[in-house]
Amino acid sequence: MCIDLKSFFASVECVERGLDPMTTKLIVADTERKETTVCLAVTPAMKKLGVKSRCRVYEIPKNIDYITSPPRMKKYIEYSAEVYGVYLKYISKDDIHVYSIDEVFIDLTKYLPLYKMTACELGETIRQDVYKTTGIPAAFGIGTNLYLAKIALDITAKKSPDFMGVLDEEKYRETLWDHKPLTDFWHIGKGISSRLAQYGIYTMRDLAHYPEQTLYRKLGVDAEIYIDHAWGREPTTIEDIKAYKTQKHSYGSSQILPRSYSYTEGLLIAKEMADKLCMELFDKDLTARSMTLEIGYEGKERESDRGTHKFLYPTNSAKEIEDGIKKLYPTVVDRGMGVRKVTVRFNNVEKQVCEQLDFFSDVEKSKKEEKQMKTINRIRKRYGKNSLLKGRDLESYATARERNRQIGGHKSGEK
Repeated sequence: MCIDLKSFFASVECVERGLDPMTTKLIVADTERKETTVCLAVTPAMKKLGVKSRCRVYEIPKNIDYITSPPRMKKYIEYSAEVYGVYLKYISKDDIHVYSIDEVFIDLTKYLPLYKMTACELGETIRQDVYKTTGIPAAFGIGTNLYLAKIALDITAKKSPDFMGVLDEEKYRETLWDHKPLTDFWHIGKGISSRLAQYGIYTMRDLAHYPEQTLYRKLGVDAEIYIDHAWGREPTTIEDIKAYKTQKHSYGSSQILPRSYSYTEGLLIAKEMADKLCMELFDKDLTARSMTLEIGYEGKERESDRGTHKFLYPTNSAKEIEDGIKKLYPTVVDRGMGVRKVTVRFNNVEKQVCEQLDFFSDVEKSKKEEKQMKTINRIRKRYGKNSLLKGRDLESYATARERNRQIGGHKSGEK
C-alpha cells in the first residue's frame, strides 16, 4: 500500500483552524516573500478551481477568495509523527518505508491473515484511523508491488470518490497502458518524457512494445527500470530498501538568495553555510574527505559553476573547512556575474574513527578548537541556534540568522 496525506500542509492549517480540509479554500505560502513565491500546498477545493499545488501566488486568479497561511514546518513534522504513530498501531516499522513527510509505503502481505481483512479493508481501516486521530484526509493505492501501489495512488486513488485505487499487472495494462501524459507515471519527469517523445513513445503501451536493445542504447542502464514499469513490474521490495546500505555518503545544503549577490557577499554566504554544516558534522561525530561548492548565477547566460576541494585527511575542523572555502570560492566564482544560488556539499562523509594529524599539525591548537566547538554546540543546543553568532552573521545581507529559524528552507512557525 502507498498512502498519502491529501494536501498535507494545507490540511494541517485547516485542522488547526477548525476548518474542513476538503472544502476550505486555503494556500500555504510565505507572503513575506515576493508574489513570485511558490505555494507549498493548496487545498483540494482550490485544486477544483484549477489552482495547481506548486503554483506561484500571482498565478492564482484574483476572483478567488482564499485564506493564506505562512508555512509552519515544525507543526507539520509533529502531525507527520502523529500519523506515523497511527501506522504503528497496525504495522511493524520493519514493513513501513517512509517516502516523504506525507507519504509512506506499507507491505500489508503478512497482516491480511492476522486481521482477517482484504488489502482494501485494512487500507481503509488505517485511513479512517488517521482521519479520526488527526483530522487529516488521506488517499491510498493498493498494488502487487511498490510501483503499482504508487501508480494506483497517483493516477487512480486521487481521482476516486473513495480515495482508493487498486492495481495488479493485468489491470494496469488494461486501464493505464494508453494513459496520457507519461509524466503522470512515477519516475518519468518532463526531461525523460521529452526524450521518449523523440522516439515516438507517448504511452506505456508504446514503451512496452519498443525494441528493448534500442532503448538500452538510447537510455543506458536506466532502460531496465522503464521497461519493467511499462509492463507493471517492480522487483524491489521494502525488505530490499531496508537492507540497502549506500557505499558513499554526502552531506549538503543549498539556498536561493533573495537577490543577486556580489562576489564578496556570496563569499560570506558560502562561509556561513560551510560553518553550519561543519557544526552538524561535528555534532554527529562525522568527518568529510572533500567539499564541493556550486554557484548559480543571476540570468540564464550560464547556469552554474562548481569545484571541489580535497582535505589532507577526513575532517570536521571549522578552521580546515573555512580555509577550504576561502581557497575554493575564488576558483569557482565568476566575479562578473551576480550570485543567486549557493550549494555547499561535503563528500565521502563517514564516522570519525580517530583524529589524523601530520608532522606540521599543532596538537594543542587542535584540542583547543575541538573544546571551543563543543562549547558552542552546547550553548546553541540549550538556548537556540541564534544564541551564539559570528560577527559576519550580523551583516544586513547575511542569511544565517533567518535560516536558523527555518526547517527545510521554510519557516518553522517558531518565533
